[in-house]
Amino acid sequence: MGARREGRESAMQFLFLRDLGGADDPGALEAFFRIRDSSPSARKFCRSLVSGVIEKSEEIDATLKRFCDNYEIHRIAAVDRNILRVAIFEMLACEDVPPVVSINEAIEIAKKYSSEESGRFVNGILDRLKSTLRRTPRSAPAQTEPPQI
Repeated sequence: MGARREGRESAMQFLFLRDLGGADDPGALEAFFRIRDSSPSARKFCRSLVSGVIEKSEEIDATLKRFCDNYEIHRIAAVDRNILRVAIFEMLACEDVPPVVSINEAIEIAKKYSSEESGRFVNGILDRLKSTLRRTPRSAPAQTEPPQI
């Protein structure tokens, strides 16, 4: 598995734990890494995703709510909710990641940790978000430095 996929999965798992009230203190992510073995590059990517999702949680949840017709956010399965949060953060804030990559990764993670139906649900929401973005969905701008999150 690639470092970015591993980082996304770790971020979803940590945010899931946090969402259920089990990881609110500042050292929680490092404690999580003692349980979830991952590469240094995956941990670095996970940290950037987790900090970004937490920092932009209101904007992310407002976006999620906007694209979840007839769903209350708290009624979405916790795994799916946190997969969506990570992907929405990437699509809105990570200019180096093409939106279609975020969508495909989210679908595969949903299939792995939730269900085939979840993959379709996640795809539907993220595809609707993609159509509103002001950047090309299939490419990322060339960058010489990593994005600031």
